[in-house]
Amino acid sequence: MTRSVCVFCGSAPGARPSYSRAAEEMGRALAQRGITLVYGGGRLGLMGIVADAVLQAGGRVVGVIPRMLIERECSHPGLTTQHVVTTMHERKTLMAELSDGFVGLPGGMGTFDELVEIVTWAQLGLHAKPVILANIENYFDPMYAMLDYSVQERFVTPESRARWRNAESIERVMQILAGEGIP
Repeated sequence: MTRSVCVFCGSAPGARPSYSRAAEEMGRALAQRGITLVYGGGRLGLMGIVADAVLQAGGRVVGVIPRMLIERECSHPGLTTQHVVTTMHERKTLMAELSDGFVGLPGGMGTFDELVEIVTWAQLGLHAKPVILANIENYFDPMYAMLDYSVQERFVTPESRARWRNAESIERVMQILAGEGIP
């Protein structure tokens, strides 16, 4: 049975070369383990880097992109499968349906939106799939601080906070996925 992991990440490369290196490493690691990449379908930024790395390593890539973003995010032309949907909500829903787990790499508002929504869905019992943040260069530390503060202020339960799994490296991401039964 082929397993799939959805990677949420930026359509920009970010300020540090280490973000691009991590995206490339993530792509290679997925392909080497026979894990299909599910992602937003673009060819720019970290999104394009992770997809290209999977493809170059002989892996499978499934893109999901709303029609309105095909030009803006420059739809990736070489994917194994590309789903074109109508809305952002359809995009997130289909990516979730196609995936056995979720990994967040550095990114902006779209990445934050995707991560918060997927954890909210877990909190509501809509899925029990792992959500792991690849905390490259401590990128997600401010988010963790906000989550911890939200727990302190009793808006987020400790159980919901625990759904945000931290990984300091791509190697650690892969270890967590393996522990969840994703090769």
